[in-house]
Amino acid sequence: MLYTSTRDSSVRVNSAQAITQGISPDGGLHLPVSIPQISADDIERLAALDYKGRAKAILPLYLTDFSREEIDDCVDGAYVDGKFSSEKIAPVVGLENGVNILELWKGPTCAFKDIALQLLPHLLTVSAKKAAGGKKIVILVATSGDTGKAALEGFRDVPGTKITVFYPNDGVSPMQKLQMTTQEGGNVSVCAINGNFDDAQNGVKAIFTDKGANERLAAHGMMFSSANSINWGRLVPQIVYYISAYCDLLAEGKIKNGDLINIVVPTGNFGNILAACYAREMGLPVNKLICASNKNKVLTDFIETGVYDRRREFFVTSSPSMDILISSNLERLLFLLGGCDDARVKAWMKSLSENGYYDVGDGIKAKINSLFAAGYCDDEGTKALIKNVFESRKYLCDTHTAVAAAVYYKYRAQTCDKTPTVIASTASPYKFCASVLDALSPSARAGLDEFQMLEALKRLTGVPCPPRLEELRGKKVRFTEVCDIGGMEQAVMKAVVD
Repeated sequence: MLYTSTRDSSVRVNSAQAITQGISPDGGLHLPVSIPQISADDIERLAALDYKGRAKAILPLYLTDFSREEIDDCVDGAYVDGKFSSEKIAPVVGLENGVNILELWKGPTCAFKDIALQLLPHLLTVSAKKAAGGKKIVILVATSGDTGKAALEGFRDVPGTKITVFYPNDGVSPMQKLQMTTQEGGNVSVCAINGNFDDAQNGVKAIFTDKGANERLAAHGMMFSSANSINWGRLVPQIVYYISAYCDLLAEGKIKNGDLINIVVPTGNFGNILAACYAREMGLPVNKLICASNKNKVLTDFIETGVYDRRREFFVTSSPSMDILISSNLERLLFLLGGCDDARVKAWMKSLSENGYYDVGDGIKAKINSLFAAGYCDDEGTKALIKNVFESRKYLCDTHTAVAAAVYYKYRAQTCDKTPTVIASTASPYKFCASVLDALSPSARAGLDEFQMLEALKRLTGVPCPPRLEELRGKKVRFTEVCDIGGMEQAVMKAVVD
C-alpha cells in the first residue's frame, strides 16, 4: 500500500513515511493510492471478533509495511485492559428501534479522539524507527477542544517525542481547557491563541511547511509531525470503529449481513465522517452518510450547493468542537471524487486561501450528493434534543451528539428513510456540563462552578460522571501562556528547542 498527496499525485510514500511526516511537504494530505476491499465473508468473520481483533484485521490492509507483530503490539498497547471504561472500546447502544448510538467516548479523556490518539503514538513510534532516521518527533496540534487533550494524554512521556498543543483561548469549554492546562508529562506543552480554531489550524500548517522552522528543528535532531486528522495515522483507526459498529449490529441480530445502514456524524473538520466514507468505499454496506453541523454550517452549505464559502460570521456555540470554518479533511474527499486530479485540488485550496471560497461544479457536487446528506442544528435545537431524548429515552447525550441526532431526525422526517442508523456520539455529556444542564433544567447551574455542575448533573439524571473528569478538581494548572497567531512558531521553538 502506497500513499500519495492531494496536491501532488506523483508522490509515492509508504505508510510509515506518511505517518511520520504528518503532512506532505507540498502542503497536501496523504491518502492511499488505492482503497482495500472487504467482502461480506470478511464482515462475517470480523463480527465474531472483539474490537481489538477487528482492529488487528483491518489496520494491516492500510499499513502493509508494518509486520503482523508490530500491528498487534500497537493495538494491544492502545486498547490495554482498563484504559477504556467499556471492554467493547466503542459500544453501540440502541436508542430506539432502528436508531443506534455509537459511543466513542469511553477512553481516558472522554472524547472520540481517544480511540485514534491512544493508537497513534504506537503507530508513530514504529513509523519513526522505519522512516525518521533517528530524529526526535515534534508533534504539533491545533485543537477545538477534544483533540488537544487526547493527543497530550496519548503522547505523554512517549520516548522520542515532544508535543505542543494550540487551542482558541475563548473557544473551548471550561472542562476541555482544564483538561489541557493541567496535563502531566515532561514532553508536553500547551498554549492558547488569540483567535479561533481555524487560526490555530492555519498556524500549525504554516509552521509545518516553513523551511526555516524545519531547518532549525533538523539542526537539533528533530522533525515535525502531526496528531491532527491531517495525519493519516489519526484517520485510519477511525475507519475501524465504523466497521466495528456494523459488526456489532450484525452480531446482535439488529441487521443481516449485507443490509444497508446510515451513518450520522457531527463534524467540523470532516475527518470523522471521512473515515466513515472510507469504510463505505472499502465495501461496508452504507446507504447514506449524514453530515451534521452546528450554526457554523459551512459543510452543510457546501454539500447542498457545491460552493465552499468561509466568508461568513463565525459563531461560538454550545458544541465548540465543531466551531470550524475551514474543514481540512474535505481536501481528501475532493481528491478522491475528482479522479485524483491534484491540479484541481490545488486550485480549489488556493482559491479558498486567497478568495475565501471555491466552487467544485455540478459534476463533483452530484457525486457528493450521491454519498452524503447534510443538515445543521443551532443551540436552541441542540438543547431541545438533549431534553427530549433524556425525558423520552432516559439517554443523556452531549451537545455534539445532540446536533447529530437532531439533524438525523429532521432528515428522516423529510425523506422517510427508515434505514437502520448509527449516530456517532463524540463526547461525554459531562464535558459540556453547563450546556447540558441548561437543556435539562435552566436554573440548575445558577451560581455553580464547573465541579459543582458535575454533581448537579449527576443528581438530576442519575448518570455516572467519568472519574477522570472528577479527578481534575484541585489539579494544578501548568500552562497559562497565550500568544497571538504570529507568535505560534516562537512558542513551539521555546517549548521544544530553547
